[in-house]
Amino acid sequence: MKPLIRTNMRNDEANCNSKVVEELYAIMEAVADRSEMHKNIGVQRDNWNRLLLNSVNGMTFTAATMAGLASLSGGGATLLALKLSSTLLYTAATGILMVMNKIQPSQLAEEQRNAARLFKNLHQQIKTVVAVGSPSLNDVNAAMDKVLALDKAYPLPLLGTMLEKFPKTVEPAVWWPREVRSEHEKVGGGVERNGWSEKLEEEMREVVGVLKRKDAAEYVRLSKLVLKVNKILAICGPLFTGIAAMGSAMVGSSPWNGSWAVVLGVVFGALATVVNTLEHGGQVGMVFEMYRSTAGYFQLMEETIESTLKEKEVGERENGELFEVKVALQLGRSLPGLQNLATTHSPSSSTEFASKLF
Repeated sequence: MKPLIRTNMRNDEANCNSKVVEELYAIMEAVADRSEMHKNIGVQRDNWNRLLLNSVNGMTFTAATMAGLASLSGGGATLLALKLSSTLLYTAATGILMVMNKIQPSQLAEEQRNAARLFKNLHQQIKTVVAVGSPSLNDVNAAMDKVLALDKAYPLPLLGTMLEKFPKTVEPAVWWPREVRSEHEKVGGGVERNGWSEKLEEEMREVVGVLKRKDAAEYVRLSKLVLKVNKILAICGPLFTGIAAMGSAMVGSSPWNGSWAVVLGVVFGALATVVNTLEHGGQVGMVFEMYRSTAGYFQLMEETIESTLKEKEVGERENGELFEVKVALQLGRSLPGLQNLATTHSPSSSTEFASKLF
């Protein structure tokens, strides 16, 4: 009877494992599809940025040229045609610019590139779990949580759920499930277990401190700076084309007003072209998203290290030596470089250095 029970238990385990693998493969297919979708949409939105910028600059240049020619025309139908054409082109450019500055095509393209890369990484992670491990239901739930977190962080719809392009407060991008973990007591004893030791734990804590004080904070500061520049450019572009439209509409109205109207129509048209090229040609929105995502990357590194260190049982953690190698590679450093980073930038070493100076 006992062998029969054991056989049934083994069959149940095999069926459960097979079901888990099937579910992971289903998630992998969905992740691969999302990665390709975000990649294609990213290319499309990058094309939007170039086409809209070229169109707006072409309209602005043509409108400025017409405003200048209108001032040289003798009057009559020629003046009226040039004046109306210039005003209509400036008005259309103003409307298009307001839409462009609202959706920020270059930033949209960067969001889709990030999403495609992260979905591709997630696909590889799930593939590795299936290939080298014995996947469980927890792996399925974790993969689902990551997919949903990525969907929330990088929505596909252009309007409604679109990410805020000019947020009131700048925060690092978050594309991973936020888990609230309880604090665990420190593992002591100094005995190396599962590749961990007190020295390695202290090194990881110092690395977290450096990431918070230096890297993440620096990229948040840069994000705020770029956002301010983008706000100024986003306001100036439509404002300049609007002023140019009013100037071109008044060309030839009277000798004094007409001369100033030409100045407004031509000069502000030129200024608008410069501003639009700086904002959308320079892809300032993309730079903001890049800095914000980089700050999010360092925040993810912080949370990963902290959650690993909070594991009470050392045996439940990832192997310490392997974890150290992963952290070093993700930060673009060698193992000695990572150890030097923790030692050089630690508060204790800074205090010791200051004491030596004074």
